[in-house]
Amino acid sequence: MAVVPAHRLALLGGGFSTDDDDLLDDWVLDQVQTPRPKVCFVPTASGDAPAYVEQFLTAYQSRSCEPSVLQLFRRELDDDALRTFLLSQDIVYVGGGNTANMLAVWRAHGVDRLLREAFDCGTLLCGISAGANCWAEGSHTDSFGPLTHLRDGLGLLSGSVCPHYDSEPGRRSSYQAAVATRALPAGWAVEDGVGALFTDGLLTDAVTRTPQACVYRVEPDGDSGVQERALQCRLLVAAQQPISPA
Repeated sequence: MAVVPAHRLALLGGGFSTDDDDLLDDWVLDQVQTPRPKVCFVPTASGDAPAYVEQFLTAYQSRSCEPSVLQLFRRELDDDALRTFLLSQDIVYVGGGNTANMLAVWRAHGVDRLLREAFDCGTLLCGISAGANCWAEGSHTDSFGPLTHLRDGLGLLSGSVCPHYDSEPGRRSSYQAAVATRALPAGWAVEDGVGALFTDGLLTDAVTRTPQACVYRVEPDGDSGVQERALQCRLLVAAQQPISPA
């Protein structure tokens, strides 16, 4: 009997683009049980910003993995080659930027369908900011300027997502208002420094590089408000370097 791969995705509140350590990047790579996982960075939300691409390559080329980048604003792969490329990846890491623009570009190129297919085949999907928003049914975003709700996403994770829950003014109150009024479904709010892993739709691991940082479950309370529940995160610590003999 064929083994059905688990559906896994991770919401990130940090990583190579924001942190001065490798803790969340190490955690992402550790989720794949292969010696040199293939990791594809998708910088669509930033317009394939060259500096962002360089940041990723600098961070991952020296690691035990095979990094690559999928750029769509200067697309070089035809449909068949694009499908083959994406389905060969162990990890797809989506960068931050404009969530709404990213989703529109993905749909124009058929990347949304390919990511669903990769997800069904067991590829780990992850990302930060817009790259966390995109996996859910809806999200909290500044894609249109002011903070607002976007009832649009790939729907690979039930509910909604809010990134930068603790670090951007107005995020917490605006997201809670959207959930309270049912403009967004109940969902997950991610503070900076946190990583949240979902397996077959269930939260199976939550980690943080920052003490006290959390991932929250935010749900309507039935009385025009919300219930916010902090979920304990495991603290990541840097591996100790071996002491060289004198």
